[in-house]
Amino acid sequence: MTYRLISFTTDYGTRDGFVAACHGTMLWSAPHVSILDVTHEIPPGDVRGGALVLAQTVPYLPESIHVAVVDPGVGTNRRAIAIEAPRGVLIGPDNGLLPWAADALGGVDRAVELTESRWHREPVSRTFHGRDVFGPVAAAVATGTALTSLGGPIDPGDLVRLPDPLLSITANGLTAEVIAIDRFGNVQTAAPGSAATGLAQRLLVNGTAAKSGETFGSVETGKLVVLVDSADRVTIARNGGSAAESLDVRIGDMVRLTAAD
Repeated sequence: MTYRLISFTTDYGTRDGFVAACHGTMLWSAPHVSILDVTHEIPPGDVRGGALVLAQTVPYLPESIHVAVVDPGVGTNRRAIAIEAPRGVLIGPDNGLLPWAADALGGVDRAVELTESRWHREPVSRTFHGRDVFGPVAAAVATGTALTSLGGPIDPGDLVRLPDPLLSITANGLTAEVIAIDRFGNVQTAAPGSAATGLAQRLLVNGTAAKSGETFGSVETGKLVVLVDSADRVTIARNGGSAAESLDVRIGDMVRLTAAD
């Protein structure tokens, strides 16, 4: 099978030439592909943040190869891997970055360690596997190379997985970990959208007044609203402002939603 699209997600930023160099090693061997840059603004080394962005993005892309590199362990004994899922292939480090996205694409059908050096760019830099391993391997897969040719098999159960975010749902409300804060200051929680059905209309979020709603405009300007976002997560927003600033929360903090009455 061949692919015409490679998505690319990293913490490289765009100030340096890292992204362009990786594009080059993909296009060198697979000039027919288009490369879609998902983002290169994952905070440096934030594997969990990268995993979340990837998992919430890949379901909306055509069947593709997805290269993701947030890799503080590059050059160590962490494995370089490829995962085949029903709706795409994921390539990157075995540090927890890929499995949530694989789940979003239907689950892990097959996983291999990228040990077959003939598909790598030589010499392989110890600090730049995005350019010398992941990019060239993606190009090989895009041109029809089978995963079984890339290296030895990995038991899917042996893949590194990140711990699930914290969540507790009770009759009185819910307590959930903040898993993402977007550029608007919307506070995405670990609670699935289905948890919103049990919430009261008038709420306290860590003691601050809020209301349940369906849109940002469900409340007056400056007020907090609890809604289900486009990723089907319970999210706290502020109409016309930043909920994260209003609540003074960061990723990894816990928020408690309880009935105000």
